[in-house]
Amino acid sequence: MSGFHEVRFPIEIARGARGGPERLTQVVTLASGREIRNSRWAHSRRRYDAGFGIRTLDALASIVAFFEERRGRLYGFRWRDRLDWKSCAPSAQPAAGDQQIGIGDGVTRIFQLGKLYGGLHAPYLRRITKSVPGSVLVAVNGIVQAQPSIVSCDHSTGLLTFAMGHAPAAGALVSAGFAFDVPVRFDLDMIEVDLSAFEAGDIPKIPIVEIAD
Repeated sequence: MSGFHEVRFPIEIARGARGGPERLTQVVTLASGREIRNSRWAHSRRRYDAGFGIRTLDALASIVAFFEERRGRLYGFRWRDRLDWKSCAPSAQPAAGDQQIGIGDGVTRIFQLGKLYGGLHAPYLRRITKSVPGSVLVAVNGIVQAQPSIVSCDHSTGLLTFAMGHAPAAGALVSAGFAFDVPVRFDLDMIEVDLSAFEAGDIPKIPIVEIAD
């Protein structure tokens, strides 16, 4: 991903932010009253407002510094979504069997991390590109694989690569557990704050949007 800094937005401020996944659905109502619905996006896109996490002038100053280093909307960065940042439930610890990553064929050595949402009607597979270093566990048929001698992870892309001679056998289930960040950018090129209003409790608007890659 070009124009991206592998640095995380301050977690203590992100913890107080608001936001979540967004989709774009076109709804057409026919003369009969029936609806035709069409999803314009194949993947959801997350939006946040970091302003809700800023409570002090020191915190505001740190975000201004972070914003300046990113040159506004120019460079992306990592964001910790406190609701959804693990391959498992928020209260659990990632385990190597959390998410099915692929099925071996005896030749393929590269697999993409992903997270499945739902399961019965229309499960959605989200590609995970910003895994957290030190958090990724990989298993083949339930057996945890040694890192980096057998398998390694590129934490800037979420790609798992098995070493030569260690491609998962045909029919073998490849699974993984991990923590991850969301690739985002600021969605404005100017931070405007009225300090008198801020001290009176007014919350500045700092929109952040997921980068689609």
